[in-house]
Amino acid sequence: MAQQYRLEMKGITKHFGGVKALTDVSLSVEPGEIHALIGENGAGKSTLMKILSGAYQRDKGQIFIDGQEVKITNPKESKDLGIAIIYQEFMLAPDLTVAENIYIDKLSGGKGLIDWKKLREDAKAQLEKLGFGDIDPRAKCGSLSVAYQQVVEICKCLTRNAKVLVFDEPTAVLTFSEIQKLFEVIKKLRDEGVSIIYISHRLEEIFELSKHITILKDGTYVDTVDTASFDKQRLVNLMVGREMTEMYPPRNAKIGDVVLKVEDLHAGKLVDGVSFDVKAGEVLGFNGLVGAGRTETMRAIFGADKKESGKVYYFGKEVNWKTPGQAIKEGFGLLPEDRKKQGLLLNQSIRVNTTLACLKKVTNHGVIQHAKEKEYVKELLKSIQTKYGSTEDDASSLSGGNQQKIALAKWIAADCKCVVFDEPTRGVDVGAKTEIYKIINNLAENGVAVIMISSEMPEIIGMCDRVVIMRNGKVTGELQKEELTENMMIKYAMGVQ
Repeated sequence: MAQQYRLEMKGITKHFGGVKALTDVSLSVEPGEIHALIGENGAGKSTLMKILSGAYQRDKGQIFIDGQEVKITNPKESKDLGIAIIYQEFMLAPDLTVAENIYIDKLSGGKGLIDWKKLREDAKAQLEKLGFGDIDPRAKCGSLSVAYQQVVEICKCLTRNAKVLVFDEPTAVLTFSEIQKLFEVIKKLRDEGVSIIYISHRLEEIFELSKHITILKDGTYVDTVDTASFDKQRLVNLMVGREMTEMYPPRNAKIGDVVLKVEDLHAGKLVDGVSFDVKAGEVLGFNGLVGAGRTETMRAIFGADKKESGKVYYFGKEVNWKTPGQAIKEGFGLLPEDRKKQGLLLNQSIRVNTTLACLKKVTNHGVIQHAKEKEYVKELLKSIQTKYGSTEDDASSLSGGNQQKIALAKWIAADCKCVVFDEPTRGVDVGAKTEIYKIINNLAENGVAVIMISSEMPEIIGMCDRVVIMRNGKVTGELQKEELTENMMIKYAMGVQ
């Protein structure tokens, strides 16, 4: 008997002008299956899902739900077929309550009176069904944590009788404990017969959750594999189209003298007596759960947030930077975790973004020499293998990995002596991650003191010479390279060591 699939997408092809975004791509998902969809940025995952959601129209191909061919020409038709997509940026109204968001379709229908008491009771029942009865249906969605907002988004989809639920990078900003709760919800939905498409760059999640994995590359279908019979290395090789022998490049840096020393730093609630140092040529990791105070510590040093007390020494001299501009002037840089809101000017050109912190290099008597600037940018971006069309293209036109390279290039161009990278590989694919690691290693080999904040423990272990672990604004531990294990870091991060 032929396999009955909940969802089949066959031979999907999509063009944007003269550019082929998808060519003959297929995806088949069983009822009650968690099916991973992976590929580098630009592989076509988002385009395929937008066709499924009705946001884009396919040029060729067929879509089947439970064996029946369907036509999806708009988002409403997709919803009516039981297809729901939970994007990284939730489709919630922050000023409406949890109950109102879950049953937004009833509110917008405009038919008859609304029984508010029943609406709240039904919302409560949905939340309890997923194991989140502690969420108040009367609370405004904007007041909830990201994890709780995600639960509300899932509940909203389930009230529409979703048969196929797509998760797009769902754990990007969640803590370790929140991720475990989300996995429980996803497995519960699977057991109830919901088909789940799971998109993530985190391979450990793919192997924990999925039954099958479909790999895309450059808008084409590569393969669908049985997760249990595959390993990470083979999967990465299929994704990038070449054999990747090492995820983390070898470290050849010679560690020198102390560049930055921080003593008893206080700044707000999440920086409570922090002390550490970082040396020339060293990659110092900062690990801890979300809300531990890692980002806040670096922002206070950088002059982005107010420092209340404590001392900061830079090359042995006490400094008290009041603004980021003062820090940058002395060769201290910070790449923020949110590249789209803080790390880049998305509506400005690649050229402008790259030279933002080093205009002196491309000016003459205060006037920017555009030809010189363009040539400098081209050479720099070539050296870090950045893919782009023109230096005049907006930064928003790039893939996530290439956007991150532009953000990195800004600090390379600034000739920083010490630079902080806050979640430098968040939201980028495996191939781009390795290229970013090489850039960081190269900086360290050239004597730059590098501080790397990361929530990904394998990344910390693979890249860092030494790691500082924080919890609730305090440093709870420091581990040397030879002591680094995920178990030790979790113990320090959770305060049980």
